Amino acid sequence: MAAKREPLRRTPEDVAEDEEFFRWYGAWAPLDPPDLVRFMAGFERPWWIVGGWSVEAFTGHAREHEDVDLSILACDLTAFREHVGDDWNLWSNHGGTLRPFNDRHPEVLDVRSQVWVRRSAADPWIIDLVITPDRDGLWTSKRDPDHVAPLEEVTWVADDGVRYLRPEITLLYKAALHRPKDDRDLAVIWPLLERESRAWLSEAVGRLYPDHPWLERMA
Repeated sequence: MAAKREPLRRTPEDVAEDEEFFRWYGAWAPLDPPDLVRFMAGFERPWWIVGGWSVEAFTGHAREHEDVDLSILACDLTAFREHVGDDWNLWSNHGGTLRPFNDRHPEVLDVRSQVWVRRSAADPWIIDLVITPDRDGLWTSKRDPDHVAPLEEVTWVADDGVRYLRPEITLLYKAALHRPKDDRDLAVIWPLLERESRAWLSEAVGRLYPDHPWLERMA
């Protein structure tokens, strides 16, 4: 029996914001991790899942998800475009500005942005590809440019073989957004983190966001 998912409990403001988003950009019917595994089958470069699904994989705490956040290194974007071929439409999204990511426009608008995936203009979006900038093939943090590491050090592989971003790094990204769902993710992840991971996250949040309300929780 599938685990019962905790709802995100959106406020009226959240609902209104979502409705406005869908009015401008269209509907979403996001894949889940098993579907994403099938979609990425045959892709020979590294890929991993970030965001809410990475939290669920680490904690086992099932909650509602708005989308699935796939990530690859920026140097592998051409390989990803070749992987999907002509069956899917790719759009570079930078701050809400969309442009096709195709033969006519073979470069994304910004390597720190996203690529959205759908089959056609009449179909919903299914994947939010969060691009990870790389430095000579190494993973780099969008939050802390000095954090450069081999991918194996910042990700982990679950029992089902899917690779996910490490939970403490996921929380550092979420600290910058600090939405109600990010607070809930901190609450379920923090008790499960090892001492070294807790120390790393506390130091990083304190250095990047010295007045962050999470610092009291992590003290």
